[in-house]
Formats: sequence, C-alpha cells, structure tokens
Amino acid sequence: MAKTQQQEVDLLGETVEYDVRRSSDATKPRIDVDIHGVTVVIPDAADVRPKEILRENGAWVMEKQRDFERHRERIPDRTFEAGEAFPLLGTNRELVIEPARSHTITDDKIRLRKSTVEQSTVEQVLENVYRREARDHFSDRASHYAEQMDVEYDQIQVRNQKTRWGSCSTTGTISLNWRLMLAPPEIVDYIIVHELAHLREANHDEEFWSLVAEHDSKYDSHARWLDENGTQLIFSGEDV
Repeated sequence: MAKTQQQEVDLLGETVEYDVRRSSDATKPRIDVDIHGVTVVIPDAADVRPKEILRENGAWVMEKQRDFERHRERIPDRTFEAGEAFPLLGTNRELVIEPARSHTITDDKIRLRKSTVEQSTVEQVLENVYRREARDHFSDRASHYAEQMDVEYDQIQVRNQKTRWGSCSTTGTISLNWRLMLAPPEIVDYIIVHELAHLREANHDEEFWSLVAEHDSKYDSHARWLDENGTQLIFSGEDV
C-alpha cells in the first residue's frame, strides 16, 4: 500500500490535511479518520477523485476529527517504569523488573527479565512481550472462530499498524494489530470475527454484518467501545 504526499481540502470552511493510499486489498474507496489524521483509501484500479469523496462526506469527516481531538486528550501518559500498571486483555498488571531466567506473566503482574531490559529499553522489551502474547492469543482465537464460521484463512500476522486494528487480504492473510492485547478479550474477538467474515463477504454489506452478528451478538457495542476507547490502546508516544 503506497502513500502519496499529504494534501489539503476545504471542508465546511476549514482546511483539512489528508493522505491518499492506493490499496490492492480495497474493493471500493473509503475514508479512514483516526487519531493520526484523514486518509482516503482507493483500490488500485479505481479512477476516483479523493477531494470529491471528502467533500461528499465533509460533515462526517469533521465530526470524526473533532471526536479524535477529544480522544487525544485521553492518551495514556506511560512512563515505562517498574510499578506502573499495564493492561493485558483488559486486566491491569503491575510491571516488575527483576533478575529472572525469562519474562513471565501472572494474573496481576508482568515480570520482565532485568538483564534483557538493561540491554535494551523497558518499552521495547515490554512491546516484545505483548507481541509474543499476541501471536499465541490471536492464533488461538482465530482458529476457534474460523471453525465456527466455516472459513479458512492462510495465516495470522501480528502487525504494527498505526491506523487499523486488523485487515484481511484477498489471499487469506489476517493481519492484526498487536496493541489489541491492551483491550478486553471480547474486543479482540470482535476484530477477529470481523476480519474472518471478510473471507466470505468482501464488503460491509447486510450479509457481512449478519455473519458477524451470528458470532458476536454484541458487535455494535464492541465497535463503539473501540471508537470511544481506542486511545487507551496507544502504547507510547511513538504511536501518535
């Protein structure tokens, strides 16, 4: 997915900066608005004018931008010091740095090996632990739901997306953002069900949402949770 130079458009009397991305996975043009800004995603073969798409949806874009301005004020101020609490699958766990043979996780603590931290940083080591846990958890839940939904995926990739929670490629690769591990488990399940559903329904049409609802009856509240609390899943200042 290639990114073009940032551009500007006038929406409702305000100048809005936006990016344009061409995507081989996109089936139709869409607008992504998140804490990082506004992006128009266009299928590779599509001949569309991004500014026209933005102007047609100007009110929605501006409303979303205002929402994220408010969310930005709620970004966690993490210090990455021993004693700080970090959420893992919705449960806050105390960060402990101690001499040990390996990193371990208990019901209330994340224990990092001191010698590894001294060779790197707390932030990097902790991110690696989250990624390790993500690989196991995502694979387990994807296998669980794929069987229920009677779909087959090619592989699960743990990704570092800054603007998306997940995606599904046309080749059957499910990509999931490791930061989802900071969210409650039902939120992770919702994203996995959402992406697996794309293996049967490419677009977000009635059939797609019906399939999602079969396996996550509270999908609307889970999607709303992400809209309202997504900033709580920001790991560090480098994510913004």
